[in-house]
Amino acid sequence: MLTWRAMTPGDLAAVDAIALRLHPSYPEDREVFAERLRLHPGGCGVLAAQGDEIAGYVISHPWHLGEPPALNVVLGQLPSPATTYYIHDLALLPEARGTGAAGRIVAQLRLHARELGLPSLSLVAVNRSVPFWEKQGFAIAPGDGDVSSYGGDARLMIRGVG
Repeated sequence: MLTWRAMTPGDLAAVDAIALRLHPSYPEDREVFAERLRLHPGGCGVLAAQGDEIAGYVISHPWHLGEPPALNVVLGQLPSPATTYYIHDLALLPEARGTGAAGRIVAQLRLHARELGLPSLSLVAVNRSVPFWEKQGFAIAPGDGDVSSYGGDARLMIRGVG
């Protein structure tokens, strides 16, 4: 049984290992993940499998619409007011894909964004993941913002919380 739970600092080594395995073309320092967890713990979760195994993670936080953070940068602080709820990363190990876990966490993040009073969710789609995000209700954002640090196939995507 795969269940989402809140991320803790003790999970960061597993999160880092999953990120290195799944996103070798998009390396980020562990401090980036640790800072996001410190800044917005309510937007960070892990997909728990049997025992203490972690099969995936999500990192998200309030941010500025159309201005996604560059890859591998610390933020310092979150904006106030924010104009979107940004999904920094959603990563599932191959054995967790197709279980519905990704859709469940996206739905939870949508509710979280609504509770925060934010009108949209946004993200940068990489690794040809646009079709997955479209199934989650996202569309490529007009203007695409500056996603150059994420590579040539990166696309800024957005969806409303309603």
